[in-house]
Amino acid sequence: MVEVAVVGAGGYTGFELLKLLALHPVFKIGRMFGTKSGRIEGIYPGLRGVVEGEIFPAEVEEIGKFELVFLAVPHKTAMEFVPGLLERGCKVVDFSADYRLKRENYEKFYCPHRDPANLEKAVYGLPEFYRSQISTAQLVANPGCYPTAALLGLKPFLPYIEGGVFIDAKSGVSGAGKKLSETTHFCSVNENFHPYNPIKHRHSVEIEEKSGVKVTFVPHLLPITRGMEVSIFARLNSEVGERWNPSEVARQFYRRERFVRVMEQPVGVKQVAGTHFCDLFASRNGDHLYVNVVIDNLLRGASSQALANANLMMGLPEEMGLPLYPSLP
Repeated sequence: MVEVAVVGAGGYTGFELLKLLALHPVFKIGRMFGTKSGRIEGIYPGLRGVVEGEIFPAEVEEIGKFELVFLAVPHKTAMEFVPGLLERGCKVVDFSADYRLKRENYEKFYCPHRDPANLEKAVYGLPEFYRSQISTAQLVANPGCYPTAALLGLKPFLPYIEGGVFIDAKSGVSGAGKKLSETTHFCSVNENFHPYNPIKHRHSVEIEEKSGVKVTFVPHLLPITRGMEVSIFARLNSEVGERWNPSEVARQFYRRERFVRVMEQPVGVKQVAGTHFCDLFASRNGDHLYVNVVIDNLLRGASSQALANANLMMGLPEEMGLPLYPSLP
């Protein structure tokens, strides 16, 4: 057994991670840390009798006693912990944006970076593309939820498109986290649907940096709790012939990937809610490409992806403990 530390246990992604760790055959929850004291079953009564325990103040000295650490914390906060944890020999999976981007891009969209040395060492945690690097990493930067879906949809087609890419993305309200705001209030969300931070959203730079293409990215808030749908629109280059089939291209590209499923019909969020799967549909209209991608924003977009990364870092099978069954109906 490997005892792990979970920092930020009281948030939505921390909660999802605890559920996964409770069923993991190797990882064991060693200690939970957070900004608020109390017991985890006091915050989430549904964990009573399943995952129970005290939430301790987040201090590097205590967190650093564990071989593996999950930082389910906001940006800026991760930088306060990572240097000390790496010095103590911990392996760290960071949920925040602090170690995902090149320094100039991070500072443009977030804040001044206080740990540039470790930023250079971090590995981007999208296993389909960085699996070998993740396996030998000490620090893995878990991707954002929108970039996860967008990059999995974009990557198979990069050799075949020209010009910019348009991404119309939609997420459930849980993507905004637990902090209350006017836009995520029930009265604002219920029976409503709207874009937010169009074009200027900070996940756009993450998609651009990891794909190498210019994107126009517009996220929307759906009146649902969980799930994410990303629609990608692009123009195919002149080398693509009439018989070129985007579905076959994607199927061949992901032929060895268990957790990316290429479908023959458009995909919806309900079929992946509660799972680690990314489902993808691709079609074309002449020289126009359309890609439709769905993931669970809290799992594949955060917690189960963090667990997959941790499995690789610890030399375990990537799929160990990952959720497979959708929450239906």
